[in-house]
Amino acid sequence: MRNALAGHTNSFHTYNREEALAGIAEAGYHTVELTAVEGWTEHVDLDADTGELRARLEHYGLEPVVLSGHSDLTTADGLAYGIKAVRWCAEYGLPVMNTAIGGHASQQENESAFLSNIEALADAAEDAGVDVALEIHGDIMASGARTLPLLERIGHPRVKVAYDTGNCEFYGDVKAVDDIAGVVPYLANVHLKDHRGGKGVWDFPAPGDGTVDFGAILGLLETGGYRGPLSVEIEFQGDPWPPLAEVNASMQRACAHLNALGLG
Repeated sequence: MRNALAGHTNSFHTYNREEALAGIAEAGYHTVELTAVEGWTEHVDLDADTGELRARLEHYGLEPVVLSGHSDLTTADGLAYGIKAVRWCAEYGLPVMNTAIGGHASQQENESAFLSNIEALADAAEDAGVDVALEIHGDIMASGARTLPLLERIGHPRVKVAYDTGNCEFYGDVKAVDDIAGVVPYLANVHLKDHRGGKGVWDFPAPGDGTVDFGAILGLLETGGYRGPLSVEIEFQGDPWPPLAEVNASMQRACAHLNALGLG
């Protein structure tokens, strides 16, 4: 049986949490990747009591599977936020915290600063029993092939990979079907994100509307034995985000396309 398909609340970047959860549930998803990225998509407040969030998720019949808690891990503040996000996951009961080396907006990153901080985050993750999934994103982790040597340098079992099937094209100029197989053993999360236009072109439509071969990718994941989260993320053409009705329709279209490939 293949993995359950989650809706990523970051697809509703400029909309509130209630609109995101409603849209994801109405589109046919049963699991969700929550977003807690300060200054970008703030659908989860890590300092708030979780009772209301749990109630809203139950209302919509959604099970959370990942927290997206991006912060700039090359800085002390970003490290502190990453540790807070890991501890929040442990308290809530989520197994994976998704992040990236330099936060959500970075492209060129300070590798030495990151490496000096990642051990503390990994130790916190170990204590919490949570995996840290570093996203294919930016310069240092532009592709799976570029990520493997970094994982070897980190050398911690709690530090894994969040593969993004659109970001590998945008940042790394490589197709996911040619890149993902090598990192399947290290995956803790996968973003099913489509792309159009080649390297550096910000155009991430609904899965099925772009050029990413999701059927082949799902086959590679299944062959490799990946059983973790699969989240639909749509980032359109950036700001301004489309009207809410268009976001909802895109999430529905993506769900139908991926369901037809065997996900549900």
